[in-house]
Amino acid sequence: MFSARFNFPVIISAHAKIRMAERDISEAMLLEIIDSGETRYKDASHLWVFKEFPKRHDNFLCAVLVLDGYVIVKTVMHHFTLT
Repeated sequence: MFSARFNFPVIISAHAKIRMAERDISEAMLLEIIDSGETRYKDASHLWVFKEFPKRHDNFLCAVLVLDGYVIVKTVMHHFTLT
């Protein structure tokens, strides 16, 4: 998988893969979140990317990312809210 937005290959952590299965988030949905979702940066390389999928009823889906020559997906969340 490759992110056009960040121009890096995507690596999904084992933890994120488990959470994706639990939350019914496909790799295609994950890539859509990464490449077209809204972003909130913690710092230059750590961020949250989130997107609403209207057909789902669990609020925003969010990917927690680290940018370090790759897009590293640490985990994915549902029912995500901005605080």
